Amino acid sequence: MSLLPFELPSLETVELAPDGETLRVWLNRPEFRNAHNQLMIREVGDLFGALNGQTQFRVVVFAGRGKSFCAGADRKEQPPVAANDREARYINQLGRRAARAIEDCEVVTIARVHGHAIGGGCCFATSCDFRISEASALWYVPEVELGVPLPWGATPRLIAELGMSRARQFVMTSERIDGHKAAEWGLAHEVCDNEQALDAAVERWVARLLDLPALSVQMAKHQLRGYAQVTRLGDLSEFDGDASAKSITSEDAQARFGTFGA
Repeated sequence: MSLLPFELPSLETVELAPDGETLRVWLNRPEFRNAHNQLMIREVGDLFGALNGQTQFRVVVFAGRGKSFCAGADRKEQPPVAANDREARYINQLGRRAARAIEDCEVVTIARVHGHAIGGGCCFATSCDFRISEASALWYVPEVELGVPLPWGATPRLIAELGMSRARQFVMTSERIDGHKAAEWGLAHEVCDNEQALDAAVERWVARLLDLPALSVQMAKHQLRGYAQVTRLGDLSEFDGDASAKSITSEDAQARFGTFGA
């Protein structure tokens, strides 16, 4: 009997499909191209945090139902009314916490990216250990174009993954790139011509990871994460939520985002 009993939670916006030592995590708002609302962000963060307390699953495949991985924020969602300033700040930090939970998860994570990986969707994917992309997938962080800073602690993560030069290009110019360029820049580890090839590639990566000794894979992940901690020195991402909440009220942001619920 395991000393770490684990029961999969029941979630509203995320579908969980256990498959032996693999857990397939599907963002499940296909009618909205899996645009993330507050509930989805909270459920993703809670799930990946909870996975640290189990040893049943060795690999997580993070994917999206329907036509896209995740098309970014659901702009039609009415922002929740916080009871006080502390609750408002907590809500504003949900995205950073979710991305950090994915990044720090003890389980090896693979993002299966197709359709769109926009804004928070791109942040979800880049927080994973490995990213397999369909060639036609759109990778894009539109925040600067919309008049707000890139939140969720994504800037230091992109610098670490892409290098400063490409991260500057990707973030400051809101450049849209496909799967081929994502692989060229280091956002994607492999690019596939279609979804059938994408699924085959993901299964190949899963099989290889499961074929390796479980403990040494986990220790290697810890080692790599430890060496990467230099990117968190003086971590300003603690204030990403504050900056986003302030900037969204600017005239430029209001004009570009439009009114919520419209």
